[in-house]
Amino acid sequence: MNEADTRAELIEPQLKASGWGIVDGSRVLREYHITKGRIQAGPSTPSSGSGTLGGKPLIADYVLEYRNRKLATVEAKSDETDVSEGVMQAKQYAAKMELDFTYAANGKEIYGISMKAGTEGTVSAFPSPEELWNNTFAEQNEWQAAFDAVPFEDVGGTKQARYYQEIAVNNVMKAIAENKQRVLLTLATGTGKTFIAFQIAWKLFQSRWNLKRDGSRRPRILFLADRNILANQAFNAFSAFSEDALVRIRPEEIRRNDRVPTNGSIFFTIFQTFMSGPPDPDGNPSPYFGDYPKDFFDFIIIDECHRGGANDESNWRGILDYFSPAVQLGLTATPKRKDNVDTYAYFGEPVYIYSLKEGINDGFLTPFKVRRIQTTLDEYTYVSDDKIVEGEIEAGKVYKEADFNRSIEIVQREEFRVKRFLAEANQSEKSLVFGATQAHAALLRDLINQNADSNDPMYCVRVTANDGGQGEMYLREFQDNEKSIPTILTTSQKLSTGVDARNVRNIVLMRPVNSMIEFKQIIGRGTRLFDGKEYFTIYDFVGAYINFLDPEWDGEPIAETCEKCGMSPCECERPAPKPCSVCGDTPCVCEIGPPEPCEKCGERPCKCKKKVKIKLADGKERQIESMASTSFWDASGVPITAEQFLERLFGVLPEFFKDEEELRKIWSLPNTRRQLLEKLADVGFGKEQLGEMQRLIDAEKSDVYDVLEYVSFAIAPITRQERVDDAKSNIFAFLNHQQREFLDFVLSKYVETGVEELDESKLPQLLTLKYHALEDATEILGDVTNIRSTFIDFQKHLYKRKVA
Repeated sequence: MNEADTRAELIEPQLKASGWGIVDGSRVLREYHITKGRIQAGPSTPSSGSGTLGGKPLIADYVLEYRNRKLATVEAKSDETDVSEGVMQAKQYAAKMELDFTYAANGKEIYGISMKAGTEGTVSAFPSPEELWNNTFAEQNEWQAAFDAVPFEDVGGTKQARYYQEIAVNNVMKAIAENKQRVLLTLATGTGKTFIAFQIAWKLFQSRWNLKRDGSRRPRILFLADRNILANQAFNAFSAFSEDALVRIRPEEIRRNDRVPTNGSIFFTIFQTFMSGPPDPDGNPSPYFGDYPKDFFDFIIIDECHRGGANDESNWRGILDYFSPAVQLGLTATPKRKDNVDTYAYFGEPVYIYSLKEGINDGFLTPFKVRRIQTTLDEYTYVSDDKIVEGEIEAGKVYKEADFNRSIEIVQREEFRVKRFLAEANQSEKSLVFGATQAHAALLRDLINQNADSNDPMYCVRVTANDGGQGEMYLREFQDNEKSIPTILTTSQKLSTGVDARNVRNIVLMRPVNSMIEFKQIIGRGTRLFDGKEYFTIYDFVGAYINFLDPEWDGEPIAETCEKCGMSPCECERPAPKPCSVCGDTPCVCEIGPPEPCEKCGERPCKCKKKVKIKLADGKERQIESMASTSFWDASGVPITAEQFLERLFGVLPEFFKDEEELRKIWSLPNTRRQLLEKLADVGFGKEQLGEMQRLIDAEKSDVYDVLEYVSFAIAPITRQERVDDAKSNIFAFLNHQQREFLDFVLSKYVETGVEELDESKLPQLLTLKYHALEDATEILGDVTNIRSTFIDFQKHLYKRKVA
């Protein structure tokens, strides 16, 4: 029997005999999609529209679920295949889903594997649901059972929990059941932390868990954020709760009612609201959170908890300490580093980590490419023919990226960068532009509107703290995927985190990003999935790409603190500074001493000094030049150079064809050509990557075939037009007038667009474009079989090697 028959006639009856799908609460999930597969730009196919998935999805033949917990996977094989052929797949699926048990089966044998114990071997039958439950949960816990009895809420069938979201929720519920007081989850931006928080709150609410752990009442849960937009997004995400259960705490309502709200179950607020409040009679601060009893909340969720919530001096720490009886869950997108170590010290190690790399490789986050753009004015030293518009210049000083738009401003420089971005990007795509300050964000807004193709005055708007409610309105309109205006938002800090805008296609960095935490948050603005969005682009004008080279980019924990220097990473191996070439001392003592305090502001150095504004000498802005480069990425998410990418492509191509003649045969047939492109995409060389290689070797008017020939056999590319001119006489030799006319049209589209026009899936579209209706095409060219044969056969001549 084939695999489908084996499953239907042998394996499924075996599962049924063990009680699966029969015992109350047990389910057999068929063809269960664990991951979606990494999104990869690829050639057009009838089924995939504009692109294909470069990474294959992980699909388990069966997942066994009991009491709302997934307990095991089953990998099925044909009864003619040895059961051992399914073992590695079964292990792969179980490892991904963090399941203790998995099975391979072929209808004749069942091979069982305990992932935790490391034991495996043939078993006589599948375990019953109760047996598998008891084997998985050797230690029973009353509250764990109560939580598991509450199914995941699918919000009216609109939202199913992904595998990693289920793991995150289950791990948090386990920690709560074991009476842990502080819990931490670390998941990459865009992976659904708010949805996970909702599921946790749902299980706590439905099971009637509370601090007394007696089931006497439903819990009171606080969702604490640091921005109104985050609190509002969470409030909306919890809409499955009844309206009277949800409470949005706002300062104006507290003042109006002269008391904090207490009627409800799920409360949402920002820490600024909780920290505000009128002073007490003695004039001391009296924050609103103090109006609640310390044990009022049973459970507190702290969103983006890495942003200053855990050190002893922080504002959040006072709130958390006051409500110390509550179980506290921290949500963060940033793995442990030197600048958020307080968060990890407070909450402890995360009960689950899901990284950016995992999200991209699983297909739940959008991959990205980086365009590094450098100009001849990335640094500036004043020369006398430039005009000082305002402020005092430091003669001889080399102004670097960190100085621009803070202590010095050159409008022509910023305009050049804006024009460079607009020239490269699709101006109809939604973009976020990050400037150095709010004033810089305003300048960028104006420059974009002045130079963009759009005439809409709201094409680009600024959203910063100073823009208040108007900025919030712009942001909501930007997030609305049905609206195209505003198309570009400029900002400085406000939009670096927490903003759910799924269709962001470009992120433009026009200010340095020195914090890895902030860098990951900014990148996360583009990773959210959207239909047709195969990647997003980071336009890097400031050298932020160096963050990708940090070994902790994808979330490895920080190194242990050095016992000698107390630093992490260790700094005691750092070479000593060189002696000064003038005075010979280290550190140098011949430099001018520290500046005197400013007479106006008293600060050293002066802080009241105006920003220097420079106007470049006439015509000088036209001399600014730029250099752009594209970073490629290997399978593990590490950036590599174009040369490294070329070397890897050279190394992998022999797996697909042994010589030039075999490549030509493969490429000459639409079916085998498509198969080759799909195989290349599977190993990381998809349409987008091969397109970049075309640009790098100046072969944009050539065929992808020329790229493969050039990389494999060092054959110089020819243009598509040259290929058509060379082959036309052979193509037309045995065709009638009507066939020649049609293929002449096809070849013109090939020259104009590329090899994708020669795919069989394009044939109906080409016929409709040429003849307006398929019926007209068949009347002129003959039946469909003849048309198809003509379309396929001519391609052999197109790629036939020209004899010198």
